[in-house]
Amino acid sequence: MSPRSMKRLRRLRATPLLRGLVRETRLGADDLVWPLFVGEGLGERLAIESLPGQYRHSLDSLLRACEEAVAVGVRAACLFGVPLAKDAQGTGGWREDGVVQQALRALRSRGFPLVLTADTCLCQYTDTGHCGVVHDGRVDNDLTLPVLARTAVAQVEAGADLVVPSDMMDGRVAVIRRALDEAGHAQAGILAHAVKYASAYYGPFRAAVDSAPAFGDRRTHQMDPANVREALRSARRDVEEGADIVMVKPALAYLDVVRAVREAVDVPVAAYAVSGEYAMIEAAGRDGLVDRDAVMMESLLSMKRAGASMIFTYHAVDAARRLRQETA
Repeated sequence: MSPRSMKRLRRLRATPLLRGLVRETRLGADDLVWPLFVGEGLGERLAIESLPGQYRHSLDSLLRACEEAVAVGVRAACLFGVPLAKDAQGTGGWREDGVVQQALRALRSRGFPLVLTADTCLCQYTDTGHCGVVHDGRVDNDLTLPVLARTAVAQVEAGADLVVPSDMMDGRVAVIRRALDEAGHAQAGILAHAVKYASAYYGPFRAAVDSAPAFGDRRTHQMDPANVREALRSARRDVEEGADIVMVKPALAYLDVVRAVREAVDVPVAAYAVSGEYAMIEAAGRDGLVDRDAVMMESLLSMKRAGASMIFTYHAVDAARRLRQETA
């Protein structure tokens, strides 16, 4: 392209009515998935101190939040449960009256035009805060798999369209796929956290659901932030085991991994803008260090540009509202 042509293209991009015609990457409200926390036994929503603007929802406030999401064009939500009691086996994850199952049934009964997903992990339900069943002082991969499968089946039977295993146990996608099929839920999808790093960005989330590990850490099953080839092996393995969508988590510090995974697999790739990313933008915006809305939108656009088909973000409703204003 000649220098003169490049200048003309820049002028086109500067013209609001023409900008969309020449834009290479598009971000829409229907690209966004809103993570929502639902607390067992709550009469009203509770603000989450570590995630300003986010809440532990009661069932009533969850319904109102989803009404708000639908009104601005968000079409998917992911539910995380905060039970009243936790135990060694994480039974709150699969009980018929578990908090997420109650929430899924309530949302389904209202007929919301939302793709409903549920986090399929034990960290919210175990008294150790670990993602799996602990045996002899360590997370036992094989003991965890049937519990995850039972949780996934319970979530689908309560109304989830997709289950979202975020535990990073080896082989769990195959076990969950088999359990869903045997329970008559072959239509249910699996969105697997195929690439989940042992990241420092998860702190605000762990405070939100009281899931900080009681001992040790999660490096035995989450990935080393230095590794990319391992991420590709993990993503390919999950696809082979039956994952319909694969996730890279966190997002902003791992855009190179999002791109690499996008090129390595032939299923949609999701990126998760995790709690630490959200909290940093909110804090910097609150202190006047950055334009909060502009940084929010630029960050999400970068994830889409890197190859994400969908983005899990706590900014989903605010971003969707901003996108609607831009196209009004």
